[in-house]
Amino acid sequence: MTGFVRLDLHVHSLYSPDSSLALETVVDRLGVAGLKGFALTDHNSVAGHSALADLARRNPMYLMVPGVEVSTREGHLLVYGVSEVPPVRRPLSETLDWVHARGAVAVLAHPLRLAHGVGRRAAETAPVVGIETLNGHNSEIANARAGVIAAGRRIAGTGGSDAHDLHGLGRAFTELPDEVDGVDAFLASLRRGRCEARGVSLHGLARVSLGLRTGLLRVARGLRPI
Repeated sequence: MTGFVRLDLHVHSLYSPDSSLALETVVDRLGVAGLKGFALTDHNSVAGHSALADLARRNPMYLMVPGVEVSTREGHLLVYGVSEVPPVRRPLSETLDWVHARGAVAVLAHPLRLAHGVGRRAAETAPVVGIETLNGHNSEIANARAGVIAAGRRIAGTGGSDAHDLHGLGRAFTELPDEVDGVDAFLASLRRGRCEARGVSLHGLARVSLGLRTGLLRVARGLRPI
């Protein structure tokens, strides 16, 4: 791609149980992070979509994509272009049927992560338009293995920070053609595989720190999984 826009396709806000990030703060940070927009993918919630739409109207220079990260029985799934939450903790195949029936787009989130990933078999066979091949909270090995699967299937590889706080925003992102100027064009570009994942994986002490934070938050939730 000669001209492109950069979108962070995996961002959580205060509407997720493990994030306190305000949407206004995300928008204020986009330019500094080198982003043209982002996808809101709160855990099993579209409660932030109304606020997102209002921010999009007030900030037309940015592209803001409504999405959700839904928990399926096998692992997490990113869904873009929906206005309601897909069935939660149902089999992946059933959730994908729901997504396809509504004309939305599904991407496997961090599929080879030990926690919340759908696993290799599903990553190799699930009828999705793409795989998240660069997740800002994943190890380099997990991201690389996901990239090999996406390349072998010839489907889109996407990037997203998986940000739950401002520090991680834009750590990983997706480059799309510069004519992508709206949600419909974004969805069409993913379907055609016209995108590239960019950014960096998580290493060393940062991964240890993230693991501790995740564990503490789970304890605070009464050990309930997301």
